[in-house]
Amino acid sequence: MAFKRVLLKLSGETIGGADGKGIDEAVLSQFAAQIAKAAKTGVQVAVVIGGGNIFRGLSGTKLGFDRVKGDQMGMLATVINCIALSLAIKKEGVKAEVFTATPIEPFANYYMRDKVLSFLEEGGVALLAGGTGNPFFTTDSGAALRACELGTDALLKGTKVDGVYDCDPVNNPKAVKYDIISFDRVLADDLKVMDSTAFALCRDNNMPIIVFNINERDSFFRLISGEKLGTLVSNQL
Repeated sequence: MAFKRVLLKLSGETIGGADGKGIDEAVLSQFAAQIAKAAKTGVQVAVVIGGGNIFRGLSGTKLGFDRVKGDQMGMLATVINCIALSLAIKKEGVKAEVFTATPIEPFANYYMRDKVLSFLEEGGVALLAGGTGNPFFTTDSGAALRACELGTDALLKGTKVDGVYDCDPVNNPKAVKYDIISFDRVLADDLKVMDSTAFALCRDNNMPIIVFNINERDSFFRLISGEKLGTLVSNQL
């Protein structure tokens, strides 16, 4: 395998299916099968999922919600997503546990780095919920933080797009995809790979990011098996 330990970042919308709302059981099952397959080969997998399919904290402010409370609601949405994915992974015959940034027993385990590392080394899949545990930080930032803490080989960002482009490929069919790009180039060209806090954390800690299309058939497993998919963002080219 190309990787020993990875952190997979999924948006909440990806598990919401075509409309990005709620939880699509077929999509959840598909993702769980790929993750379990990877774990069975010995790759250590941690997963962070957003909560936008259920509730997005920032959008709540438009409805008059207090930002802090809105972000806390978003954190709880990620817990729901992680519990759902953990159950789907267990159905595939692989251990899976949810760890949260703030205490929420008995629904999930409180995140402690060493405990998560031990669980990963035992072959379990760790679902990391609740972002950083603080408002004003996205789940991208949570994923970047956990990837650095756990010493993963890379942060794999599964999206609906197959990599990083010089402009939005949805609006411009002539958009050019990068196979490899530096952190500095992403910043200079203002390309939207992750939010700025998450991106800076990865850049400063030499944590490579691979952006790929999670909806392509077996893309996650193919990627960790060494197939060149998506776009690699790195300090070293």
